[in-house]
Amino acid sequence: MTSPSVQSRDFTVRRLGLATPGDAEVLRNVPVEAPVAVEVGGVGYAVMMATPSDLADFALGFALAEGLADRPSQVEDIGIHQIEGDPRLDGGWIVRITLSPERVQIAFDRARKRVSESSCGLCGVENIEQVLRPLPPITGRIATDRAAIARALSALRDHQPLGQATGAVHAAALCAPDGHIVCVREDVGRHNALDKLIGALAAGGVDPASGFILLSARCSYELVEKTVRAGCPMLVTISAPTSLAVERAIAARLTLVALARADSALVVCDAQGNIA
Repeated sequence: MTSPSVQSRDFTVRRLGLATPGDAEVLRNVPVEAPVAVEVGGVGYAVMMATPSDLADFALGFALAEGLADRPSQVEDIGIHQIEGDPRLDGGWIVRITLSPERVQIAFDRARKRVSESSCGLCGVENIEQVLRPLPPITGRIATDRAAIARALSALRDHQPLGQATGAVHAAALCAPDGHIVCVREDVGRHNALDKLIGALAAGGVDPASGFILLSARCSYELVEKTVRAGCPMLVTISAPTSLAVERAIAARLTLVALARADSALVVCDAQGNIA
């Protein structure tokens, strides 16, 4: 299995003086964005635009978040390969997921229903009813408070090396109830970052129900669904939610905190009373 190592590249750019005069050539570090083809059981399933790092975590998290596997043991093998020798595909990657026999047909059925490749795990499903399928209700609870949320927000940047270098990627973190950051994954796509986090937790035997997830992103319904399917009882995002994200969070009894900033946060729903 090839291990991706290059997460960012340097480009020479010209800085324009706008509010103050003075132009200059500067070196700018930008995150790598590359096509990552996901194959399941030898069948093309999706093409994602992603940062080619932690792809094993991404593959495992993607399989779990997509419902292709119900538990990590149903993912029997993950192969990661950089496409070489074809200049048209230079920079691309292939992630090959092998599922246990009882899950293969489910993957094939899902693949047939997808009508387009997309940057998230739920887009491109032909049947709208499938997209809006009922979510399992959250049963786990944590005891946290506003101080813990503030602590996690304050610490997140220190756990984002690629974000600090480029200023152009999202982060997904699992935080302990006291706000201590347990694990972080980064990617140019917010969905990919969350899939990587879910995969890393599964690979490490860490229960997502043991804390809350913090995302440096807008709260779309896909992120709510991935959080719920992972079994995490609480999601905190730095930007606002969509209407469907709110509706899905309420229906699944997920505690949702949005617009979380240094000075305030908006508790959208907290049916389980996770926040003191």
